Amino acid sequence: MKALDLKAIFHKELDNIYGKEEVASFFFLCLEHYLDVARIQLQLDSEYTIDKLEIEQFFTTLETLKQQKPIQYIFGETEFYGLKLKVSEDVLIPRQETEELVDWMIRSAALNSVDKSYNILDIGTGSGCIAISLAKKLPKANIYALDVSHKALEVAKYNAENNNVDITFLEADILDSRTWNSEFKDLEFDVIVSNPPYVRNLEKVEIQSNVLDNEPHLALFVDDDNPLIFYKAITEFAVNNLKQKGQLYFEINQYLGNETKQLLIDANFDNVELREDLNGNHRMLKGIN
Repeated sequence: MKALDLKAIFHKELDNIYGKEEVASFFFLCLEHYLDVARIQLQLDSEYTIDKLEIEQFFTTLETLKQQKPIQYIFGETEFYGLKLKVSEDVLIPRQETEELVDWMIRSAALNSVDKSYNILDIGTGSGCIAISLAKKLPKANIYALDVSHKALEVAKYNAENNNVDITFLEADILDSRTWNSEFKDLEFDVIVSNPPYVRNLEKVEIQSNVLDNEPHLALFVDDDNPLIFYKAITEFAVNNLKQKGQLYFEINQYLGNETKQLLIDANFDNVELREDLNGNHRMLKGIN
């Protein structure tokens, strides 16, 4: 079958669910994932054909996409900040705004030397995307990554090993100091970063079903009456565990930017900066201890 004919089938079956542009993206991702063929190949060779065995993979993926399962979970992997990462339904799929947060950190004055032994802690590491990206860019840093989910940590450990970085992982609940207090008793950090759960239950109506029905709610949602519970706990932890002039970074709920910023101001952080992502939403926050 010609690849372009198969692409037309994808559009016919999926455009009503996802829209034309996203369906085209799905098809080209499949082309690259299953056949290691770049999309430009179809522009250069409109007669490019796919054999019968390979076509079966495409149709299996097509049927799974109809059930609105994220394509990253279908493939079992995704790309983040130039790295290939395993993902499963035990971890969130890393997103563009988290890449922006990592880029902001790496470009900051606090992390301006690849030869320095920074102490960095990633709280709620999930797939390990933040910690691993920092470890690749800062090979002499001592990086720690914490998560409450044992299954998420298994994924993160696999990703660290697969990307050849050394990270100290800890299974602990940042809301329960008994699970981590002894580990960090004599340790101070240059940088603490977190992308904790921040979506309020009232915002579920805004969440697409492919996310709502597949990604782990433990890593997504918080109660409406206490939406900043993790930010409060992490800010308190940072006050006690950051070095002088150490930096705290958050990915945040775009609707709660000012409230989250005020937490850092009230905790006497300096130079508190609320930053927009590429879509113009307040999604990142930084403060200096």
